[in-house]
Amino acid sequence: MARSIRHNIEGGWCHITTRGVGRQRIFGDYRDRAHFVELLAEAVKRYGICLHAYVLMDNHYHLLIETPRANASRALQWLNLSYSVWYNLRHQRSGALFQARFKSIPVENEGSWALAASVYLHLNPVRIKALGQGKTDRAAERAGLYAPVSTAVLLKRLDQLRQHKWSSYPVYAGYSKKPEWLTCARIWQRVSGGRESGRTTYRRYLEEYVKQGAKEDVLRKATAALAIGSTLFIEGLRKRLPETAGEQSNLKQWRRLLSFEIVRKAVETAKGEKWASFVNRRGDTGRDLALYYARQYGGFTLHELGDYTECGTFAVSKAISRIMGRIQVNRALQKTMKEIDACVKSASDSVPDK
Repeated sequence: MARSIRHNIEGGWCHITTRGVGRQRIFGDYRDRAHFVELLAEAVKRYGICLHAYVLMDNHYHLLIETPRANASRALQWLNLSYSVWYNLRHQRSGALFQARFKSIPVENEGSWALAASVYLHLNPVRIKALGQGKTDRAAERAGLYAPVSTAVLLKRLDQLRQHKWSSYPVYAGYSKKPEWLTCARIWQRVSGGRESGRTTYRRYLEEYVKQGAKEDVLRKATAALAIGSTLFIEGLRKRLPETAGEQSNLKQWRRLLSFEIVRKAVETAKGEKWASFVNRRGDTGRDLALYYARQYGGFTLHELGDYTECGTFAVSKAISRIMGRIQVNRALQKTMKEIDACVKSASDSVPDK
């Protein structure tokens, strides 16, 4: 697996995930979990990081942190090493406890992105097979192939969420007292109209996700994406990439993310016309092709694409659906797409991202 590029940014936010080697358990009992939380508190003090949210599962953990000193790697290396040494001594074992590298996904601290990341973290105890929220179940939900969830199952999910002690959710929801080393105000403000304490509002907000089955369209970015944020945020990260990060890094994945500018120029080249001449032309496929490519390969939201084309989100969605249908049967359109593919590849390979 490609090593993720570290975006060490002063004041940057990131979603951290660390798993046990071979997906083995890393927390065996109460004492293991309690000691790890003690180390979390020490890491906050020692490295000056802000811990916004956390959750401990049996074989992995998640953190949402902010790094005023751009030192996430140092903090996580210390945390994982300290816990590994302690765990091995306590359980009389040897060898690696964690996978070689933790996963770090940059999170935009504007709008609702950090809030969405906190929701994903806190819902982890609910997203399990026993409660009808395993990977297969969630895939069926996305495809619209799931049966209605009974009231009894929903109540079990809510109980699991509220009773999972090893998470920052009890603090966010007002069930537990906030420790000094946990920062909640910034997330509370996102959901409570700017107020620093939004326990009741946050609790209602997150538990509504549980009742609705946890919206996959919002939450799956927290594990699948290279970054969690707007297109402008991701483009800013792209520009900070090193010219080379080693063959085993995910640099190529980052460079495959298309900017709307690359898409627009590729469509212009394939059509032999300027964007302004065909974007509003009735019946022309150029605009719809650009929307399709930007949506599929650039990670743009419907709202962002609407801003680029001065269309509403519904119109953008319909345009993308329309062009996808035409692609299947129109050979001339398929030929144009091959030309666009070539232009996109050429443009992407030549972008220095520096």
